Amino acid sequence: MVFSLSQNESKTHKQHLIHYANGPSLEEINGTVEVPKGKGFWKTLFMYSGPGALVAVGYMDPGNWSTSITGGQNFSYLLMSVILMSSLIAMLLQYMAAKLGIVSQMDLAQATRARTGKTLGIILWIMTELAIMATDIAEVIGGAIALYLLFNIPLVIAVFLTVLDVLLLLLLTKIGFRKIEAIVVCLILVILAVFIYQVALSDPAWGEMFKGLVPTGKTFASSPDIQGMTPISGALGIIGATVMPHNLYLHSAISQTRKIDHNDQEDVARTVKFSTWDSNIQLSLAFVVNALLLVMGVAVFKSGTVEDPSFFGLYTALSDTSKLSNGVLIAVAKSGVLSTLFAVALLASGQNSTITGTLTGQVIMEGFIHMKMPLWARRLVTRLISVIPVLIAVLSTSGQSEVRQHVAINNLMNNSQVFLAFALPFSMLPLLMLTNSKTEMGSRFKNSLWVNILGWGSVIGLTYLNMIGLPGSIEAFYGDNPTAAQISTADNIAYVIIVLIIALLIWTITDLYRGDKRLAQKEALEQERNQGGQ
Repeated sequence: MVFSLSQNESKTHKQHLIHYANGPSLEEINGTVEVPKGKGFWKTLFMYSGPGALVAVGYMDPGNWSTSITGGQNFSYLLMSVILMSSLIAMLLQYMAAKLGIVSQMDLAQATRARTGKTLGIILWIMTELAIMATDIAEVIGGAIALYLLFNIPLVIAVFLTVLDVLLLLLLTKIGFRKIEAIVVCLILVILAVFIYQVALSDPAWGEMFKGLVPTGKTFASSPDIQGMTPISGALGIIGATVMPHNLYLHSAISQTRKIDHNDQEDVARTVKFSTWDSNIQLSLAFVVNALLLVMGVAVFKSGTVEDPSFFGLYTALSDTSKLSNGVLIAVAKSGVLSTLFAVALLASGQNSTITGTLTGQVIMEGFIHMKMPLWARRLVTRLISVIPVLIAVLSTSGQSEVRQHVAINNLMNNSQVFLAFALPFSMLPLLMLTNSKTEMGSRFKNSLWVNILGWGSVIGLTYLNMIGLPGSIEAFYGDNPTAAQISTADNIAYVIIVLIIALLIWTITDLYRGDKRLAQKEALEQERNQGGQ
């Protein structure tokens, strides 16, 4: 099911900043990357590699850092199994997202919108836009703090400088999608190298680390409570920061950048296979990065010494010899190398997320409401909106101590992730239903039984964990020591939101089911007409 505009319509719409769009997903790069046929496994894999890296970026963005390091500080290697489970679920979801794009030639937003009414389509678009902006707040904070730490640029100015990443985006749109993939891979390798170096110096207890990969009854326990964190709240924080809704939309779009023959099922199957390899390899790297972050919390710092889990606190701790765990780290820390590398990795992570966030925004805007605007203009608008709450947090604490400023910014970043818990089911459930649709995927590519079982288990499990974590997330808006009345208010707000989520999910599922039936009937009628015409 592919939509296109006539040449005259395209010329007309190019005259406007925002115009109607109902063509292939990310039309400028759709089917632009040539893939060789008849080559060996590794050469073919290399040509398919790239989209997985753009997706993996979302699993190691600045929002992940604090939760993993603090989890390691408080509970040693206990939550390592949560990182592993989140990564395995991510692999399953991203496999389905890529398969949807490759087989149906529609991204998740387009396929959902084709089956739902206009009103629901607009609601889902607004929700996903807000989720992207929530993610963007973490990127603004990460980028601004990195500039402040590396170049001593005042925070207010650094926040505004993050808007200039739109110039980077303008440059990237001129060089071709394959080069964008290469740049993203290089930035991921920078982040990976920094944390491998720091963890290697710390000489962690490898046996304990591997033991932590197996979940136990303590993993999701509600006690002990250490510095306001329990194992269950730490696990929810890691899950919430890891599996993000915008990645599913992104992958279903960029998986279509490879040029394939959709009339040849073997070519489609090969593309699904190698796209899955690419995704799983890159998400394995993301797992390693997140695991290294948790190991940093355990092995790089002395237990319980990192009282400030914000980026400021972690940067300071990496140059504070009293907080580090062994002599080798202390010797290196005196040169300032550890803290500088941390800031460099933070800057690289923010820039990576800039690229993927902008592409995703375009995908959902075109898919849900059939509107399109230039990537640079979209980036400028969303970044300026995301800058506003960060500026408010900085300016409102400008007359207070540095610690208060740091706490305010860190709380804003953590609180911005709340909306991700709200939006996540509305991308996962449609993905599962669409990839199990014979109408959309055909008999060969619809989900197998085991994919369905694992998929539904993951969707229900993640949705449940996000929902039970919602009251605590809303309580966090009241600060570290909310009153009983504030806790009660937060819980009531959370319960209302949960009821609204369930009602909206029922509406979405019903619309998708009816829409799929409608399309199946339409397809059957067309087949009958074709057979009758013969």
